[in-house]
Amino acid sequence: MKLHTLKPNKGAKHRVKRLGCGESSGHGKTSCKGNKGQKARSGGSVRPGFEGGQMPLHRRLPKKGFNNFDFKTKVSVVNLAQLEKGFEDGATVNEESLREKNLVNRKCDVVKILGQGQLSKKLTVAGCAVSASAKEKIEAAGGSVEG
Repeated sequence: MKLHTLKPNKGAKHRVKRLGCGESSGHGKTSCKGNKGQKARSGGSVRPGFEGGQMPLHRRLPKKGFNNFDFKTKVSVVNLAQLEKGFEDGATVNEESLREKNLVNRKCDVVKILGQGQLSKKLTVAGCAVSASAKEKIEAAGGSVEG
């Protein structure tokens, strides 16, 4: 076997259909596009899913499902480890103080404090949602959770 003897298998390559090469070629005049009409024109084709003006399938079928994205409650999360670093002993933790310390910096509906990390400072948490484990740890450190 040598490089100059290599060639594709029989029937693997098709001859290119040469269009518009005279009537006797069989592909002249209209170049296999038939007569007139949208599909015979240059650049003329219909969009995918077009059914000739009939109501398309995707519009005939009913809509299904519901998306509540715009109305969902946006929650910002703060862990106890962040409170340990950011606040002094005896401080009050609320949404305004968390924003001042840049622990919450996006638009949200609720600020929730979670129990990841340890807390050794006595903190008063007000106006925030608090998980059960975070409440235990805050109260164990001598702090309190208000509404």
